[in-house]
Amino acid sequence: MKAATTRSRTPDRLCAEAVDLARAAAEEAAAPGVVGEHEGMLSEGDRVVTHYFACGELGYRGWRWAVTVARASRAKIVTVDEAVLLPGPDAILAPEWVPWSERLRPGDMGPGDLLPTDAEDLRLEPGFSGEDAPPPNSPVFGEFAELAEAEDADVTEGTPAHQVTAPARGSIAAVAEELGMRRARVLSRYGLHTAADRWEEAFGAKTPMAQAAPASCVSCGFLTPIGGSLGQAFGVCANEFSPADGRVVSLSYGCGGHSEAAVMPKPPQPTPPRIDETRVDPFPLRPAPDSGSVPATEDSASAELGHS
Repeated sequence: MKAATTRSRTPDRLCAEAVDLARAAAEEAAAPGVVGEHEGMLSEGDRVVTHYFACGELGYRGWRWAVTVARASRAKIVTVDEAVLLPGPDAILAPEWVPWSERLRPGDMGPGDLLPTDAEDLRLEPGFSGEDAPPPNSPVFGEFAELAEAEDADVTEGTPAHQVTAPARGSIAAVAEELGMRRARVLSRYGLHTAADRWEEAFGAKTPMAQAAPASCVSCGFLTPIGGSLGQAFGVCANEFSPADGRVVSLSYGCGGHSEAAVMPKPPQPTPPRIDETRVDPFPLRPAPDSGSVPATEDSASAELGHS
């Protein structure tokens, strides 16, 4: 091992004795009267020693001033390298910083807030890939395809006597059940309109959140479409950080949690006009009486000179 890489942990005698020099450096860097007693020293290497002094500054309990002194090889003069305030073993420290993406909770976003979406967000996937292959989360993707092909029938538990009796073929109830219309009544036109009015008022384009949003829900990846005629104007929000999570929202609604908020360009701002064409400059039809070089009042002296 080279001598340059070795470090002695025995404090240098001259550096260890330079307590007064270290205290003077700490008092110069700190406020008056906050440098306390000497709390020890630490050998940092060959002819390098750090002296520690208690800190009496309010709000810095357990901190201490660290002054590093050193001397050159074969030199008798000790110099100061640096003086800093460092936390001690019992110092009060601020909690560990947590990124905003981990601190954010549902409901924290308000009007005007912008929540960029990570490019690798697991909650989103490409709407189309350009291939006929199934998406990664499809039941028939990869190893699940073999299981889907091998599955030829579904086994229903119970004996035939315990099964629900199917309605007679050809009846209206049988046709309705085949088409998925087993409900006796459905929403009327009036019911659809009243529901649309309520949803539009709660999560529509005129809300403060939508007015400050970077884009509308119609282009957001977190929007889940709904069926029926209401699906032409509404959908369900699936963004947990959005104030409309799990709610029916208008396609013209929007919030700062838009899926493309990180890549959407800002709308261009028009440049201020060079010439204000809307300004009107008044021009009097007749000049003011005191605007000329000759007084408006006529006297005998000006009349003789020919002025009128």
